[in-house]
Amino acid sequence: MQRITQPPPTRHHLRSASSNFAPVPGRLRPTARLALAVSTALLVALLLGCSAGAPEDPAAAQEPERGPRTQPDTAMGLYEPEQHDLYDGRFVISGARIYQVGTLNDPSPWDHMGNDGTTLRPVGGTAEIDVDEIANTGTFRAELELPEGTYAIDLEEIKEFSPCQDGGIAAFLFEHGDSGCGDANWPKSLLYVAGWGMGSATLNGEPLYSDYEIHFMVTQGMRDRDLVAHYPLDSKTSEAGAVNPALQQLDFYIRSPETNDANHPNREVFDHFFAMEVTWK
Repeated sequence: MQRITQPPPTRHHLRSASSNFAPVPGRLRPTARLALAVSTALLVALLLGCSAGAPEDPAAAQEPERGPRTQPDTAMGLYEPEQHDLYDGRFVISGARIYQVGTLNDPSPWDHMGNDGTTLRPVGGTAEIDVDEIANTGTFRAELELPEGTYAIDLEEIKEFSPCQDGGIAAFLFEHGDSGCGDANWPKSLLYVAGWGMGSATLNGEPLYSDYEIHFMVTQGMRDRDLVAHYPLDSKTSEAGAVNPALQQLDFYIRSPETNDANHPNREVFDHFFAMEVTWK
């Protein structure tokens, strides 16, 4: 209960109230009855306020629920995109200076996260995003030049796999790590825009994969300037993710529905790329 800030009745207040008492014993004038009622109510409120005014135990405060737009121990807030009168929901972004983690034909078991940066190879081409976050529509296409040939990924169906993905295209959310949204293969990051769904890939114009899951995300810097991802971060000192907000990158992958626990991540196919140059258009 909120503490009452009005001061307690003073002797002056009590004298003013007593002056309204009628000279006839046992009877009060109407103004005296009103004054007495007000004084009594004030006294009760003050007593209740004193009993409820003790500061709360900080340890008893409930931690904010983790979610795509709520994380504990944040020191600032952001307006959500839809709070802006001019927000149109459209993101047109290109990714360049692209790297592939591993190759298309690595024998199992393989690691296609490549956090230590030792299994990366630069590839030519670009990744292009043109989506409407409000309508959950648009396109994602990566056309890359690999040693094996021209490789293309197309997002053909935008699809939500969990509620935090907001219909399949989402903007300005926390994902991965301990965010409560997405898996822990990546550190928690603010995602400027992200998409999920189903699609296909071709190699030299020939079908390579179909009905595979695709995910793209424009994030804070999950890799440092030497392309190393420091995740998990043993010296982590706060709830913030193991990212560098001075950098930005575009991660994307296509993965098979079939799993293989010998691989990391545990899919039969997991073709993973990231772009370290991100251009907003």
